[in-house]
Amino acid sequence: MTPYEVSDIKSIRKKLGLTQFELAKQSGVSQSLIAKIESNKLDPTYSNVNKIFKTLDSMQKKESFKAKDFIHKGVISCQENDLVRNVIKKMKKFEISQLPVMKGNNVVGVVSETKIIEHLIEDLNRDLKVKDVMGEVPPIVSLNTEESVISTLLRFFSLIIVQDKGKLRGVITRSDILRKVYV
Repeated sequence: MTPYEVSDIKSIRKKLGLTQFELAKQSGVSQSLIAKIESNKLDPTYSNVNKIFKTLDSMQKKESFKAKDFIHKGVISCQENDLVRNVIKKMKKFEISQLPVMKGNNVVGVVSETKIIEHLIEDLNRDLKVKDVMGEVPPIVSLNTEESVISTLLRFFSLIIVQDKGKLRGVITRSDILRKVYV
């Protein structure tokens, strides 16, 4: 069971889209008990809190998100032989900081503002190609990859590629997780 604080009950309930009545019914307690706990008017017994937490835990597991819930469809990408100056224009136009780099239909790397700036400081060549500045291929996951795996990957990578049957379906960034889970 996930460790909770009594003060978390209201926010978790709302995140799950439950009313006090629905949580009470699922937990086997009264709606008025939930209301009193959430308004800090009652210090609940261990057994009641345990019932509520078990219900919240099981409902969160049912509600866990998958990669398909986060992806940006219609991925904006570039080809490895594109000129960096054109990619910069594309990033500016779409207000994005990184793009998957393609070779045909395959993802071969990622180009980011950071990588571009690093290379431009070293080499002011205006005809620099994406393949000269791109980073490694980011992690590739399936549409049904669990949120926990995605969150772990995003600690180390700023972009995750989502594929289905070898076809690019979308990308996931840290801001996508924040937007979906916490807003």
